[in-house]
Amino acid sequence: MSNHSAIQEQSMLEEVIQGLQKPQKELSSKFFYDERGSRLFEKITQLQEYYPTRTEISILEKHIEEITGQIGDKAVMIELGSGSSRKTRLLLDKLESLVSYIPVDISEEYLQQVAEQLRQDYPQVLVKPVCADYTSRFEIPDLAPDYKNQVLFFPGSTIGNFSPKEANNFLNNLESLTDDNASLLIGVDLRKDRSVLEAAYNDQKGVTAEFNKNILMRLNKELSADFDLSTFRHNAFFNEQESRIEMHLVSKRDQTVTICGQEFYFEEGESIHTENSYKYSIERFRDLVGDSFSIDQIWTDENRYFSVQFLRKK
Repeated sequence: MSNHSAIQEQSMLEEVIQGLQKPQKELSSKFFYDERGSRLFEKITQLQEYYPTRTEISILEKHIEEITGQIGDKAVMIELGSGSSRKTRLLLDKLESLVSYIPVDISEEYLQQVAEQLRQDYPQVLVKPVCADYTSRFEIPDLAPDYKNQVLFFPGSTIGNFSPKEANNFLNNLESLTDDNASLLIGVDLRKDRSVLEAAYNDQKGVTAEFNKNILMRLNKELSADFDLSTFRHNAFFNEQESRIEMHLVSKRDQTVTICGQEFYFEEGESIHTENSYKYSIERFRDLVGDSFSIDQIWTDENRYFSVQFLRKK
């Protein structure tokens, strides 16, 4: 194991233990995304019930000329949580003068595969992958001197995984990382009927349940935990008061789980809170970003299920 991997594993262990010691046990949603988790999420994005990905792609396709016009010439694009870069290709196809593309992702193996494929498909673009937890401070690699501006690309409504306070801190961090004239192209899921929201996180094929349980599989593999996945069930529901979808893993029985020799007791019905996905109104999101960014333009679908927003640093 490399020193970098050992440090990452120790950091993960400390965060997992801290989360499972809370009165409401919790695990960070960033731990979903090992290679298997990234692939399961790709499957989720193709499900009939899961509207965000196809809706966001349709908005990008419909308004691509306006969006790339906002980004401008000779930009450096920094994508946070690059995944498979499907949406990125829509931009790369149109941004003919793009100087560099920097995908930032926590799943190193997956990131390298995606970066290599993009290098082959877009040889004119300098691709510089960064393996990092983009929710923490990370270093933007040295950039070509002839670029005009930086654009952060944060698709997929991932901003909803942060609490409003965390989102505010995250945006402040992005502001301090980037140039004075940097911009942010971001996907934001909007408030809508509860039935549409809950169906999106409880698909009939059970892929989201498998994705949720993958976090336990990863702890078994990487932290020598002994979770029995068959004794936990997926539960996702809309919390109206907080305006968020919550995902939990609920223990089906009383049980004790061991992680690196440390024991954690679960009562029947007790849950691990694994993810939040906040849903915003346009007005509420404008208030959220107001300290760091101003909203230049908003594009939505005809149902107003989803929005793509272009923000500039204040």
